Amino acid sequence: MDLDYSEEQLLLRDSAEKFLGAEYDFARRQKIAASPAGWSEAVWSQFAELGWLALPLPEAAGGFGGGAVELGLLMEAFGKALVLEPYLASVVLGAGAVAALGEPAQQDALLPAVAEGRLRLAFAHDERAAVTAERQGPGWRLEGRKVNVLSAAASDHLVVSARAGGGQALFVVPATAQGVSIEPYAILDGSRAADVALSGVTVGADALLGRREDASEVIVAVIDRAIVALASDTLGALTVLVDATVEYSKTRVQFGKPIGTFQALQHRMAEMAVLREEARAVVLFAMLNADASPVARARAASAAKVKVGRSARTIAEQAIQIHGAMGVTDELNIGAYFKRVLTFEMLFGSFDRHLARYAALARETGFVGNSLAA
Repeated sequence: MDLDYSEEQLLLRDSAEKFLGAEYDFARRQKIAASPAGWSEAVWSQFAELGWLALPLPEAAGGFGGGAVELGLLMEAFGKALVLEPYLASVVLGAGAVAALGEPAQQDALLPAVAEGRLRLAFAHDERAAVTAERQGPGWRLEGRKVNVLSAAASDHLVVSARAGGGQALFVVPATAQGVSIEPYAILDGSRAADVALSGVTVGADALLGRREDASEVIVAVIDRAIVALASDTLGALTVLVDATVEYSKTRVQFGKPIGTFQALQHRMAEMAVLREEARAVVLFAMLNADASPVARARAASAAKVKVGRSARTIAEQAIQIHGAMGVTDELNIGAYFKRVLTFEMLFGSFDRHLARYAALARETGFVGNSLAA
């Protein structure tokens, strides 16, 4: 297996890092975070012009057909810059669900507009709050609520999971539809989420994605891919945390010497670097298994969630400690990166849940040893 990035993949990574380094510095990011919306339409338009919104979408629907590796490289650049725009919610989750399940007419109605930046989606699925769907004439009536819907207030349409018959179906619901109520709030890293209530919301038959009343397998696949994409984002944040801590240790003087010369701190920073590279390996493995069998994909996604999340917490805590009190002030960006990696820990299930899923899949497939392969 060739694990080297292609020339096109390297160009994507380098161009993304160059653009964000020049146009999305920490000061601008903080202004965006403090704005009422919490994201920038101007920046979103730039993402569209650069082709990033079209990157993972199918070519038949106006996208570039990029895979998990290309998406991961872009998300890693987003993590380094602490990007706040609703890429994960709209392109990875919302558009990903439409691309995976939607009929050609449904894809044509939504995905080209997403790629061009004219339409944004949000994925409303959190299982802690339920929505039911009942047939009403030729269409459907939706009732219930969803919590922690990422970037819901920035969306034009919601992709809502609902109990329909014996399974979970996905419906595309206009965010401004009568009976839809969105209560936005900021989450830990400064990005936005919302609680969404649906009270007697009626939609047509064409709102049911794929005309399927059980989309459970697709929902799991979309979330697994989102976990891997967000793990890549977290990897970008970890890269900055490690590099910034090493640089700080060269300039912070204690007892007449740079603290980076103290052996105890050298060991801690070496451990941070090792954990980052271990996380990188698990993320790469998960990206390479994004289109594998459902079992291999799920196992790799859960492994990435746990390994990256645990490494991220250790690295972030060490970075804060080595920086001292400065690490949690607004003068440095370390605190913002700390919040970014903790946000990854909070989204898409706990470590315990993913460890349990990993173990169940291992037993189911007769898995032995430390291999993650299917």
